[in-house]
Amino acid sequence: MITDITLGQFFPGKSVVHRLDPRAKLLLTLLLIVFLFVASNFVGLGVMVATILISMLLSGVPIRLYFKSIKAIIVIVLFTSVLNLFYGSGDPIFEWGILKITMNGIYNSIFIAVRIISLILVSSILTFTTSPTELTDALERVMKPLKLIRVPVHEIAMMMTIALRFVPTLLEETDKIMSAQKARGADMESGGLMQRIRALIPILIPLFVSAFRRAYDLAMAMECRCYHGGEGRTKMKQLHLKASDIWICAGIILICAGTIVLNLYIPKVGR
Repeated sequence: MITDITLGQFFPGKSVVHRLDPRAKLLLTLLLIVFLFVASNFVGLGVMVATILISMLLSGVPIRLYFKSIKAIIVIVLFTSVLNLFYGSGDPIFEWGILKITMNGIYNSIFIAVRIISLILVSSILTFTTSPTELTDALERVMKPLKLIRVPVHEIAMMMTIALRFVPTLLEETDKIMSAQKARGADMESGGLMQRIRALIPILIPLFVSAFRRAYDLAMAMECRCYHGGEGRTKMKQLHLKASDIWICAGIILICAGTIVLNLYIPKVGR
């Protein structure tokens, strides 16, 4: 399960999505996430899913890696879907006490499952095709207006990117510690809930020690390189919007506008 988590991983490439301006990718990702929740029927959701699938194909990243990222949260998807089975109006097709399943409940369950999976996929597109450096620059540029109210934009962007960058590193460290503990005879898969929780202590303590050591080494390295925040710093690579970036953004905005139109003419799911 640890190796199935792909959050924070970057895969270099020269695809259309890789060449897209990181600011545009960040804003379009946020826009797609918002409109996944705005879509209230299967047609609108289908349009958003189709847009995400096309983006996945254009990214040049192997499809198996996207499915690998879904595998890590499949339990959450199933749990949420089962809960939503019981939230729907209409005549019940199955009833047991206060619990009842209707066709609208089934539609709700499928709708929510597709929405959660789409959220993971659209987030994966951003992290797979955007390097940590580009992501830092994009976050800083997008949040630049907050400087007017004295928000430390550069520092926030740097912290978010470092945290995202170290997710794969900490997951790899966790896998190594688990393998080492199993080699010493630790049993982490049998027993009751409390026994399994206690079995995690020999993993969590070395992991926290390793995380603090890495954080200290990183802080020392940044200090040795005279890093003092974003004030007065220059950029080696300047971001410039190209004509292709503008056209892609305009296309995504038109698709999102179409989702709003579909909401007006097609009934919501579950009604």
